[in-house]
Amino acid sequence: MANAMNAKAETVDAVVVGAGPNGLVAANLLADAGWDVLVLEEQDTPGGAVRTAELTAPGYRNDVCSAFYPLAAASPVVSGLNLGAHGLRWLHAPLALAHVLPDDRSAVISRDLDRTAESVSAFAPADGDAWHAEFASWQRLRAPLLDALFRPFPPVRAGLRLARTLGAAESLRLARLLTMPVRALVHERFQGEGARVLFAGNAQHSDLGPGHAGSAVFGWLLTMLAQDVGFPVPEGGAGRLTDALVDRLTSAGGRVACGRPVTRVHTAAGEAVGVSDATGRMTRARKAVLATVPAPTLYRDLLAEGTLPPRLLRDLRGFHWDDATVKVDWALSGPIPWSNADVRGAGTVHLEADLTGLADYHADLSTGRIPDPPFLLLGQMSTADPSRSPEGTESAWVYTHVPQRLSWDRDALRRFADRLESIVERHAPGFTSRIEARHVQGPDDLHHVDGNLVGGAINGGTAAVHQQLFLRPVPGLGRADTPVDRLYLAGASAHPGGAVHGGPGANAARAALRRAGRGGAAYREVIQRLHGAIYR
Repeated sequence: MANAMNAKAETVDAVVVGAGPNGLVAANLLADAGWDVLVLEEQDTPGGAVRTAELTAPGYRNDVCSAFYPLAAASPVVSGLNLGAHGLRWLHAPLALAHVLPDDRSAVISRDLDRTAESVSAFAPADGDAWHAEFASWQRLRAPLLDALFRPFPPVRAGLRLARTLGAAESLRLARLLTMPVRALVHERFQGEGARVLFAGNAQHSDLGPGHAGSAVFGWLLTMLAQDVGFPVPEGGAGRLTDALVDRLTSAGGRVACGRPVTRVHTAAGEAVGVSDATGRMTRARKAVLATVPAPTLYRDLLAEGTLPPRLLRDLRGFHWDDATVKVDWALSGPIPWSNADVRGAGTVHLEADLTGLADYHADLSTGRIPDPPFLLLGQMSTADPSRSPEGTESAWVYTHVPQRLSWDRDALRRFADRLESIVERHAPGFTSRIEARHVQGPDDLHHVDGNLVGGAINGGTAAVHQQLFLRPVPGLGRADTPVDRLYLAGASAHPGGAVHGGPGANAARAALRRAGRGGAAYREVIQRLHGAIYR
C-alpha cells in the first residue's frame, strides 16, 4: 500500500526481485535502456541456482545446482548480452552426452555429426542417415524457432518468420511434434535403441516421461542442441556465468544488493509502486517491479490480500510443481573408471535406463514412490573443464528426481546417496574407492540454497502441456504482465519456463519497457481489459 512507502525510502526506476539468471538478464536489459535498476537478492551471494562453491573438498569447484548450459549457449537473449566481454568462456567435454543402457552399451552425442551418426548406427544401420536428416531439419529452422521460443506468447513476428521458413505443411507437422510423447516420436523416426534413448533421455531434463504428451519437443530440442552447441560449461564454474551478468550490469550502472529478501510488493491504485524487505528497508519503483519468485510466492505471499482477482487465486490452486530432486556432489581422486570407454569423455551422462525403464521411473514418480531403480543424470565437470579440480582428479555430481512432499532426514539422504553410488559402481567398478568426499542435497536443502526451488523442484513448475504457453503459470496471456499494473512475473514459472536461458527475465523487461514507453497507457488498457475478461 502506498502509505507503507515512507518518505525515506530509496527510489529507483525498477526493482528486480531475485538475482538469479532471469533477474540479472532483466536488470541488464533495463539498464541498457538507461533505467536506474536495483536487484534485491535474499541469499548472501547472487546467482540463484547458478553458483559454484567448494562443497566437497578444498580445490574442488562444485556447481551448487545447475551445471551444463546448452540453452544458455543457444539463447538469443544470452548471446545478445555479449558476456564474453565480461569474462564468460564456454568449455566443452570431448563428448556432449552419453546414455548408458542397463547392459552397459552406450549411445553418444558428439559435436562431430559423423561421430554421433556412427554411434547410433551401431544400434541400427539406417539411424545414421536418419540422424543426419534430423539435424539438417534442425539447422533450417533453428534461428526462427529459438527466436519464437524466447518471445512472449504469442510470438507474432517470430512466429510468422518461422511459418515462412517451414511453409504450411511443415508448420502443421511442427505443431504435431509439440504435442507428441517422445516414445511415439522416436519410434517413428529411428529403428534402434541408441538414437531412441538419446531423445528420451534428454526429455528427462523436464519432468515428463516418454509417454507424456509434450515430452517429444523437450527431448528433440535438447538433443539437437547437444549436437549443435554441445552441453557447454562456464570455465571456472557455473558461478562465472553469474559473475559475467553481474559485471555487465554494474558496468551499465545497475546494482545488486544481497541479503535482502523481499517480503512485500506494495501497490497503490492497482499499480506496483515498490517493495519492502526483511531488513526493514523500503524501495520505491518509479516504473516497474519485476519478480523472479515463483508465481505462488508472488501472488499469495508478496501481495496484500485483496490485490488480485479471486478467480486468478482459484486458478493458482491448480498450479503444479515439477518433481523434487536429490543431488550428490563428489570430489574424486581420479576420473570415473567407466567399463564402457565411450562414456569417459562425456560431460553429461544419462544412466541407466532404456525406454521401458524410463516409463517405469515416471510411473513411480507419478504414484508417489521413490523410483526403483532411479534414472540418473551425472556430470563429469573436470572432464569438461580441468580447472574444476586438482590435476588428475574429477569433480562430479549426480542427481535424480523423487516425488514431492516426501520427508528426508539426513540418514535417509545418506542411504539414498549410497544407492546412487552403487548404480555408478555397477558401470564403473572402482568408482566408490575414488570418492574423497561427497556433499548430499535433498529437496529441502536445494530449497534453502534457492528459494525458487520449492520442494526441490528445479524447473519452476511442471513442463506438462496443461502448464505451458498461455497456460503458464495459470490460464492467461502467456506474458510477463500481471493483473497489477507495472508488476511483472520474470521467473521460471512464467513462459517460456525453466532452464537457464533468460527468456522469462527478458520477456518481463520488454513488457516493462513497453509499458513505460510511448503508447504505454494504451498498452496498459489492452492488458487490463484482457485480464478482466480472463479473471472476472
